Amino acid sequence: MSLIRSLLLVAGVLILQSENTSALRILGVFPLPGKSHFILGENLLKELARRGHSVDMVSHFPANKPIPNYRDISLKGSMAIAVNNITFAETKQFNGFSMAFFVRHTGTELCDLLGSPYFEELMKTPKGTYDVIIVELFTAQCFIALGKHLDAPVVGLVASKLHDWLFDPFANPLNPSYMPSLFSSFTQRMTFWERLTNTFIMNVIGLQINYYLREQVEHVEKYFNRRISSLNALYDDVSLLLVNEHFSINEIKPATPDVIDVGGLHVHDSDQRLTPELQKWLDESNNGCVYFTFGSMIKIESLPSEKLKILYETFERIAPVRVLVKIADATNLPKGLPKNVMTSPWMPQVAVLKHKNVRAFITHGGLLGTQEALAHKVPMIGIPLFGDQHTNINSYANRKIAIALTIETLSVKSLTDAINAVLKDPMYSKNIAHVSELFLTRPMTALDTAVYWVEYTARHGTVLKSPATKLSWWQFHLLDVYGFILTCVLVLLYVIKKVITTIWRCCCNRNNAKAISKSKKNR
Repeated sequence: MSLIRSLLLVAGVLILQSENTSALRILGVFPLPGKSHFILGENLLKELARRGHSVDMVSHFPANKPIPNYRDISLKGSMAIAVNNITFAETKQFNGFSMAFFVRHTGTELCDLLGSPYFEELMKTPKGTYDVIIVELFTAQCFIALGKHLDAPVVGLVASKLHDWLFDPFANPLNPSYMPSLFSSFTQRMTFWERLTNTFIMNVIGLQINYYLREQVEHVEKYFNRRISSLNALYDDVSLLLVNEHFSINEIKPATPDVIDVGGLHVHDSDQRLTPELQKWLDESNNGCVYFTFGSMIKIESLPSEKLKILYETFERIAPVRVLVKIADATNLPKGLPKNVMTSPWMPQVAVLKHKNVRAFITHGGLLGTQEALAHKVPMIGIPLFGDQHTNINSYANRKIAIALTIETLSVKSLTDAINAVLKDPMYSKNIAHVSELFLTRPMTALDTAVYWVEYTARHGTVLKSPATKLSWWQFHLLDVYGFILTCVLVLLYVIKKVITTIWRCCCNRNNAKAISKSKKNR
């Protein structure tokens, strides 16, 4: 009996040792102080920790309670966090900003954190401590340098569809004739004028962003003591890109093997639970419920009084349908909130969208929230405010799973008509059920796909990168080859011309000689 116990004990130790040797040491770096940008990384890194890997997470959003295998390197307090604190008036600056402002506030200012006490311990970490580093790729490209600094492959995580300025560095074809820019709202089937506009937007914005990103070269040299000629040297260190897009809601596009679509990796069976009060209220919404939120940042109560009046009147008109609204501070709302409206400063959004009585979703068009609505087959009314929200909502409207409105022209009639159409026209529920099936039907879930490729990169390094990234722009576009062919053709034409000219002269000289000889005989 003791022998059997000893054998079992040895077997258990061996199993534990094998599990430990397969566990990875992973560093996540998400320095942008925006919750919506953090959610993807949070879901991925926590899942990696749940699967037994050791995770260190650099972010402004430390976990509320300890998580096994998950350690926070908190940036909390280093910068202002954009959660429930942006007014409607402040969103206007996001629509009229310059690219210099955009890159500086979402990227370059974040790079200054590298010299702060928050990064002091991490910068001194010995090489080889981590097996892989996961970095959000947006406009703070300086953090890619952590890969070479810590001698680990880098996985880039993109919180939206692939940015225009990230195509070329990874040798992915970006064709404005059928691929809409991140900053345009066109479909893949564009008119001539749309293709002209799309080409202009894509090239001008890409050039501007790349120009202002060059400032981060100085940060790399300063904090990593590494001289680089351009940011392309950093992009070369990225072994893999995980991108929050999927063909069912984004574009059909060619891509190199190191660009993996994981659209909706945060969409899964959440452990969120409704509060007893909210559960009771939704259960009793027998005529349906409309869920309304402007995401984690925007305060709906900060809308102009005339817009709030439109909302109040619309919600009264659609009664007995109920409305559930996320309001950061309901005390700032004007009096007279309709009786069919319930507010809360926080909503367990996935749990709300999963409830059978939630029939429509009024949204600003944030990608993560709309992907959650799509996954749970809730058609949308979109009122975009800034950024990619316009593109997202127009894309959904083109697929007839949402109705697009504008905040500037919003009226009681337009909003009421949109809500009634989504609630009563079966086309919207039918279409979103179809698109939802396309979105969710995959060989593996988006989260499993992301985990698989992170583990693959950690163990195999950079093996998926296109060799085209090592070519200069003129080699990539075959200008040297075309130049050589053109030179050969010109030389050949020159030789042919010379030969023909020589033959012609010879013939002319011979004819002239014959003519002279004949003339002499006639004399």
